[in-house]
Amino acid sequence: MNNNNTRHIRLGEATERHRLQKLACMIGALLLICRTYGQVVYHDASEFPLLGKATTSGSRYERFPDSLERISRPVLWRLSRNSAGLAIRFRSNSTRIDLKWENLYNNRMNHMTDTGVRGLDLYCWKGKDGWRFVNSARPGGKSYNQATVIANMRPTEREYMLYLPLYDGLTSLQIGVDSLSYIGTPELDYPIRQKPVVFYGTSILQGGCASRPGMAHTNIISRRLNRECINLGFSGNGKLDLEVARIMAEIDAGVFVLDFVPNASVEQMKERMLTFYRIIRDKHPDTPIIFIEDPIFTHTRYDERIAEEVRKKNETLHGLFDHIKRELHDKRVTLISSRKMLGDDGEATVDGIHFTDVGMTRYADLVCPVIRKALK
Repeated sequence: MNNNNTRHIRLGEATERHRLQKLACMIGALLLICRTYGQVVYHDASEFPLLGKATTSGSRYERFPDSLERISRPVLWRLSRNSAGLAIRFRSNSTRIDLKWENLYNNRMNHMTDTGVRGLDLYCWKGKDGWRFVNSARPGGKSYNQATVIANMRPTEREYMLYLPLYDGLTSLQIGVDSLSYIGTPELDYPIRQKPVVFYGTSILQGGCASRPGMAHTNIISRRLNRECINLGFSGNGKLDLEVARIMAEIDAGVFVLDFVPNASVEQMKERMLTFYRIIRDKHPDTPIIFIEDPIFTHTRYDERIAEEVRKKNETLHGLFDHIKRELHDKRVTLISSRKMLGDDGEATVDGIHFTDVGMTRYADLVCPVIRKALK
């Protein structure tokens, strides 16, 4: 065979390879288009693990067991039905993620976004980069909410975490994926569920006033530590109710964080704090317990009455903490000063009290290293 014939054969083979490669690309593109514009199939979120719940009893998206309905103060019970801190874990190779949900109350507030109050927030695991925000699902009404959270993705398997509303509850939740994909339970045990961090506190701890659920500081801390966090924050009602301490004492926690001072009066602290502490400590003699001061709210620079109230509360907290540490000889307690919690620029709150996303991040910056050290 002469060189010209050999050259023609090689040229024909190269042309055929190029044609097949081009055909493969076209088929891949068509498949992606089919997946992207295919039918959305919905799956009930009850099929997937729920993180952040203090007890296995009770309705799925509520934070108290049903047994406390007649025991708790009515306002506390109602707040326990908010899904603050709860999250759904799943994995999928879908090119899109859609959601349908129904809120319990359809709550609205004049100082917090609807997305933070009753919306949802999707995150994706990115390996060494940790959990990364995908998008939020903005709510409409009470009985019917539907949103395409993300679309036009490559059909790659991903691990997801979906944060639930901070200041409302859910009666139903469905996750939609394209009809050619699958959705299943997570393969990664992230965030780590053994020895969760259990938080107790007030409206700020519940998530007021984060712009979206993922920006509540307990959720920020959970992502930074890659550790499950349980949010027992109750707006205006972190008043050291002892039934909450009994719920907390039943959790095999890695750390307990008590951040109740913004709500509890000096009298309530003197009356209940040591009993609240003992209920937890009797069940968990070696587990670290962290107390946090009342924040130095931004408007205390001008409101002298509030400034004096904060001073007296923190003074009372220090006195009780010193009693626990010195008289009860408890070496597993820590007290975090709030002096540097909100920074010096006055930009960390929405109303002088409740935290913006800036305030939430600064709180996490202050508290997260202490929790990390305690877990070790």
